[in-house]
Amino acid sequence: MQQRLKKIVVLGPESTGKSSLCAQLAIHYKTIWCPEFARQYLLEHGMDYSFADLLTIAQGQLHLEESYERKLVGNGEALVVNSWVQTPNRLLITNIEPKIGADLNSKLSPLAPPPPPLPTPHSLFIDTDMYVMKVWCEFVFGQCHTFILDQIAERRYDLYLLCKPDLPWVKDELREYPDLESREKLYLIYKDMLINQATPWAEISGGYEERLSKAITAVDAIL
Repeated sequence: MQQRLKKIVVLGPESTGKSSLCAQLAIHYKTIWCPEFARQYLLEHGMDYSFADLLTIAQGQLHLEESYERKLVGNGEALVVNSWVQTPNRLLITNIEPKIGADLNSKLSPLAPPPPPLPTPHSLFIDTDMYVMKVWCEFVFGQCHTFILDQIAERRYDLYLLCKPDLPWVKDELREYPDLESREKLYLIYKDMLINQATPWAEISGGYEERLSKAITAVDAIL
């Protein structure tokens, strides 16, 4: 009997190591992770986004998530396609903060093969969901698209990992809130949402190694 795919969402304010944590967890559990659609969208269209753009981003995020889910529940041969990039000398981990990517990639042996596909895929790590889109809409525009609220009510996940803003803020052309006050305010909004819903969740804090350890403990509890 095939094990049901577990979907784990990593969320929180910007510059809290969400993408890095997704990549580390995907390596640990030999699976893939779904990146944030908004990053590519904003790189292509710029930061002068509108309320309507956030609906497009939300729809794109769900489409991306579903495409990664199909990779896992379809045939396992595509397991590593989007978490790794084969170069002539080594495999590189993509879509994460440069420093963390360099740290992780430095641990990979030259010409190392990709992680073997799992006989039964068991987990998908997701960077961003509709809770993030709801907070984004309301924090910037004071309102939220009905589509996003409907998707929050309809979609089901198995675990949320909430990243605390206790890492140093890293400058990025797509980041908007370098001040700790805004990041902590956003964190409390996320925390309040998670307290008032039924899916298990865990707070992820500390340095990168401590964050990974806490996340693994939380994920192991649901697998």
